[in-house]
Amino acid sequence: MPINKKKSKTKAIAVGPSSVLERHKGEQISTQMEQTISFIQNILGVNEDLTIRRFHVFGQHPAVIIYFSNMVNQSTINVDIVKPLMYVPNHLIGCSIEIGQLIDVLQNDTLYHGESELESELTTLIESILRGETVVVVDGLDKAFLLGTRNIDKRAIDQPATEQVIRGPREGFIEPLGTNISLIRYRLQSPDLRVETMGIGRRTKSKVAICYMDGITNPKLVKEVNRRLSKIDIDGVLDSGYLEQFIEDNHYSPFPQVQYTERPDKVVANLLEGRVSILVDGSPLALVVPTVFSQFYQTVEDYTERYLLMSSIRLARLIALMFSLIFPSIYVSIISFNPELIPTEFAVAVAGGRAGVPFPAIIEVLIIEISMEVLREATIRLPQQVGGALSIVGVLVIGQAAVSAGFASPITIVIIALTTIGSFATPAYNAALALRLLRFPLIILAGTFGLYGVMIGLILIANHLLSLKSFGVPYLSPLVPTEFQGVKDLIIRGPLWAMNKRPSFLQPMDASKMAANELDNSTDQASNALDPKNDINQQEG
Repeated sequence: MPINKKKSKTKAIAVGPSSVLERHKGEQISTQMEQTISFIQNILGVNEDLTIRRFHVFGQHPAVIIYFSNMVNQSTINVDIVKPLMYVPNHLIGCSIEIGQLIDVLQNDTLYHGESELESELTTLIESILRGETVVVVDGLDKAFLLGTRNIDKRAIDQPATEQVIRGPREGFIEPLGTNISLIRYRLQSPDLRVETMGIGRRTKSKVAICYMDGITNPKLVKEVNRRLSKIDIDGVLDSGYLEQFIEDNHYSPFPQVQYTERPDKVVANLLEGRVSILVDGSPLALVVPTVFSQFYQTVEDYTERYLLMSSIRLARLIALMFSLIFPSIYVSIISFNPELIPTEFAVAVAGGRAGVPFPAIIEVLIIEISMEVLREATIRLPQQVGGALSIVGVLVIGQAAVSAGFASPITIVIIALTTIGSFATPAYNAALALRLLRFPLIILAGTFGLYGVMIGLILIANHLLSLKSFGVPYLSPLVPTEFQGVKDLIIRGPLWAMNKRPSFLQPMDASKMAANELDNSTDQASNALDPKNDINQQEG
């Protein structure tokens, strides 16, 4: 009996990664079990871990169970699937079960497994097996059972490696998508949380989840995220970084327009503001869109600690950010063009330190900067046991040797050290990387035109930032255009009770996130229960 087809004519498919399944798109399962087995074997080929086990349902109907042994829970298959299928349920013993009733009996009275569905398309069976699901085909039935038995070994949930905090949750995302969604739901137990999924990648078929809050997130934003993701046509998506490069607005900007994080609490906070989060199966980093520049120097502790303390820390972080961008270029421009700006005593010390250096300031700074970048990259790539020792040797020994040999001046080493420390103080690695990249053209402009060159470079950078957008949101929001509510969380962090509105540039459906008079309410309810004066008054009474 030939395999049934929905369409008699099939369009010619160009040879490509998905052409094997595309050629058989729409083909239905035959009632002949052996034909289905042959089809699956021909598509999947020879695989040591592909298990095809034949048995009899209730001792009379031939059947087969197909799965990849390394991707499933073998105990679940043995106890919840194979065993109940081989034995007739107690309440049906002695009853005659016709082939037409078999699907209903198996689904409602026999299978113990909770994740089961019926499927009649052959290509869907192949894709399900590749995802780690189990397929059960019974001879005489034109539908197969798909059972969710995927069980991939994974690492334990641990503290995020790239976003350390002193005060805050210690849990971070891991690779399996289901675990990451559960971490979000654990913190956001709301019926408004929506999770939509799609498969991206011709070969990998990577599962991508789009998370947002219904009633808060603007539907236009969700629609645009889905549109950009659906247009991606690539062989494989191995990490969320692949998607970031496709969905960002400006592909040639050094500044990141999509924020990534491995902290579930950070994702939840952004969802509650009206943003959309994108997660990829196999990646421990979630994407958050849209993104503005201010998000890259904010941390979780900015909101878990009191606002006066964290406002001062944020100001220090911003100063470090500016140091990492302009400090070397300011130094080069002053040394090369405007030494009169340096105080006399300090100018004498600088001149004495540079007396034996054979290079001009711009060449000296560029050599040391490039050396630091190479050293930083080597430290990251080396094994952890060796990397720490290399950083100490590189900073102390090489720096001291360069000064002693007259290769660099002490003041240059100090400037580059402060610049490097400033880049380390920037919380987001991709934002710090952009500032590190922009240091070099600023140094060249400073060495060519002096302070005028530095100002030209900063004006060009500011102009570029003003032109950037992330899903239509201006990159410098809420500074430009100015939004009063957002400014409370820009340079300094305002009190939580003062930030009672969601960012207006996200155009949320529900703009308010707390009562406007929350501080008054909490103050009215407060009472000095243990005030010593109360105790004295009671004793006198």
